[in-house]
Amino acid sequence: MRSLEKLVKNYIKRYPLETSPVDILKFLENKDCFSKSNHKGHFTGSAWIVSPDKEYVLMTHHRKLRMWLQLGGHADGEKNLFKVALKEAKEESGIQSFVSLDKEIFDIDIHKIPPCRDSISHTHYDVRFLLEADPISSKIIVSEESFDVAWIPIQKVLTLNSELSIERMLNKTLKLKKQQNI
Repeated sequence: MRSLEKLVKNYIKRYPLETSPVDILKFLENKDCFSKSNHKGHFTGSAWIVSPDKEYVLMTHHRKLRMWLQLGGHADGEKNLFKVALKEAKEESGIQSFVSLDKEIFDIDIHKIPPCRDSISHTHYDVRFLLEADPISSKIIVSEESFDVAWIPIQKVLTLNSELSIERMLNKTLKLKKQQNI
């Protein structure tokens, strides 16, 4: 996998109006940016998982944050955030077979995580990749990190989470669907 810096620079070329990627490049200069021990912030890798027809998105009802989100988690020292996203997708959903739809970054978001029982408020520098799985043949197993994991109809995603980053990924999915004439 190419370096994160190269992937982010490619992302900036694809989405020049987004500002988070520039901040990601600056944060990448921190020596402990891939470690949860950096209490100011750290990298996370996420997976936006769609069905082959792009009609469904696999989402988790996150137990700590109490909201519906894409699957993902902490880098824990791993610098290949695609590997992190894939590992987290498997762990959080129980699904073991995913197709990567793009070797490039699908989305980037920087967001604050509120304080919880075992952590102080900090920032996640989240790098997201686009994966595909079949909702019919994929058996979901809900992990301890979630209240639920479910295939959400694309038209209902924003009723569960209307955050700008979710809307942005949804719009990218709809654009992809249109390009593929699905």
